[in-house]
Amino acid sequence: MSTRSFLVAAASLLSLFVYPVAGQLTTSCNPLNATCPADPALGTTHTFYFNATPPAGTFNTTAGTVDYNYDTGAAFTISKKGESPTLISNFYFFFGRTEVFLKAAPGTGIISSIVWSSDVLDEVDWEFMGGNTTHVSTNYFGKGEPDFHNADYHPVNGGVQDDYHNYTCVWTKDQLEWYIDSQHVRTLLATDANNTLNYPQTPMKLSLGIWAGGDPDQPQGTIEWAGGVTTYSEPYTMYVKSALVQDYSTGKEYSYGDHTGTWESIKIASGNSTAVENINKQPEKSLSEKWNDLPSSTKNGVYAAAGGVGAIAFIALVVFGVRQRRRGKQEAALLAQRQEQERVELERFKREGRDPDALAFDGTEYKGAMATSAYAVPDSPPGSAAGPPEKAWDPTGPSAGAVGAAMPLLRDDAMSQRIGSPAPGSAGPQRNNSFPAPIRTQSPGQPPQIPAPTPISPVNRTFSPSNASMRMGSPGPQAGGYGSPRINSPAPGHGPGSPASPRPGYAR
Repeated sequence: MSTRSFLVAAASLLSLFVYPVAGQLTTSCNPLNATCPADPALGTTHTFYFNATPPAGTFNTTAGTVDYNYDTGAAFTISKKGESPTLISNFYFFFGRTEVFLKAAPGTGIISSIVWSSDVLDEVDWEFMGGNTTHVSTNYFGKGEPDFHNADYHPVNGGVQDDYHNYTCVWTKDQLEWYIDSQHVRTLLATDANNTLNYPQTPMKLSLGIWAGGDPDQPQGTIEWAGGVTTYSEPYTMYVKSALVQDYSTGKEYSYGDHTGTWESIKIASGNSTAVENINKQPEKSLSEKWNDLPSSTKNGVYAAAGGVGAIAFIALVVFGVRQRRRGKQEAALLAQRQEQERVELERFKREGRDPDALAFDGTEYKGAMATSAYAVPDSPPGSAAGPPEKAWDPTGPSAGAVGAAMPLLRDDAMSQRIGSPAPGSAGPQRNNSFPAPIRTQSPGQPPQIPAPTPISPVNRTFSPSNASMRMGSPGPQAGGYGSPRINSPAPGHGPGSPASPRPGYAR
């Protein structure tokens, strides 16, 4: 007996005691039991290269993630319990051919698979057990019936896990064929599948995926079929470089005309399929690709415009820098000038023997400086010998009528007198220097000789008693004054210029 015949017999014997997995895929609507929506058709032939994400709308990813690499293609990885990443096509083909370049994943109980499936659960499989590095299993199911005699095992030159191999199926209404690297390995006639009843014959979609048949939660028969219990001790990865799919039918979509599930019941709608539109849709171009598509004249214009903008920006930057430098120089010169002024002022203070830190500042002037005008005396600084400033006179205050109450000056000069202040030596206030007779103007002649006023302190404006003779009007009797009601009237025989008059213009 040849080795191949022995393996086939062993596999057939094994199938009597274990339970291959049937119906791993499900359907949302089974046309055997209900009227279901139409299936979108592929309607063409296309090779999907998985060095990048397939065209949008052609495949869905389920139960995990699929990574795409330029050299290795699509990577389907199980790294923990519950993962089974799978690509499922959005399109269907009704009789046709597929070619998949695949490298199976290692790992006890790990199943790499290529699966066709229909809405009525017709199924065609390629299955790779992670614990078997040399053989691949082929299988089929009709209407989801678990016929355990349908599996077959085939050796693969070079092994299934060390390199990529081409796994091909060719399907018509009469027969189904399997090929490995273009070598025919199996044929199923439609009449051999329960007289066509269990022959796969309805529109199929393509699934590429990996799952853990040896997961501890799987039925014991499935675990034994998969080769043992999966431990998840390391990641397990299946790689797929490409998949060619050829639809032998053309049209927009496929639908079931009845509930028999036979190929004769399938109706084909004419028109362009959405899969063809998705496949032929131009991908969004990158910026570099859009730039490369521009004509040379447009590129030259862009270069020129960019150069002009760059030159303007450079000039503006230079001008800004020059202005900032000038402004900086001006500010530095002003600062130096201000510092020099402060230095000169401090030196002047030192020469005058004044302490700049003792000067109070009101915002505009130093108030500690002595005023040069005798009539505008600033407040004396603390510690000044001039003493505090006089208080303002309040005529309504409690001391307004008291003896010696101060009154404001009528004039701020040497002729000013405090009206109502007591005469020297008097016990009470005068009557505001009023007289019983009206005051007459001075008679013509020599002006009265009024003593020179005593100089007034620029700080303290009070008058001493010795200056009482300076005040307006005749001095009181206590000071040798005269009580005549006629003021400035000369006595008989003592006219202006008379030598007998000690004080011209006044009568004794």
